[in-house]
Amino acid sequence: MATIETNNITLSQSWGASFGEYSIGGTTVDFQDLMVRIAENRAVAVEGEVAPLSTRIQNRNKELDILGSLLAIFTRAQANFKSDASGTDTTYISGITPDMVELGCEAYRRQGGTPSTDMSFWNDNWQKRSVEGMLKSIKSMIDSRNNESQKDMTRLQSLVDRRDESYSTATTLMNAISDTRSNLIRNL
Repeated sequence: MATIETNNITLSQSWGASFGEYSIGGTTVDFQDLMVRIAENRAVAVEGEVAPLSTRIQNRNKELDILGSLLAIFTRAQANFKSDASGTDTTYISGITPDMVELGCEAYRRQGGTPSTDMSFWNDNWQKRSVEGMLKSIKSMIDSRNNESQKDMTRLQSLVDRRDESYSTATTLMNAISDTRSNLIRNL
């Protein structure tokens, strides 16, 4: 962002007035143009915050999709157990893909286990208590990411509002400057 410098300049003696000029990046501008540039720079700065936040939201949404798939897989596995099954009874888990493993490992660690990234670990027989633990962990992860998403969406809305306000301010200033100059010319 350019540095703003003030240069006091005196008009000719016949006019008997003085005014301040401003320099932005070596270019001399008057006060009105300075205000427009500031409003435009504010909008650009806010826009720079929107892009990374949008990327973070998209990545989190992908994680939520994967967690939803994992939840469905482990819910189906839980349904395979008889109602009187003990915690050590097993069922076969299938359908876990390589893109699910990282989040699956995170869920497994949350329940105190030491996961493997080997696909045979994931698509194999699982005990009822492990399936139930995975379900609790996955639901907790989904809740956590949904809370983060809500915060990010609120922040994104705030940034978009600030950006719109900045562009509106710049437009209002430009219109006011144009009207003032038109009135001055008409009155001369």
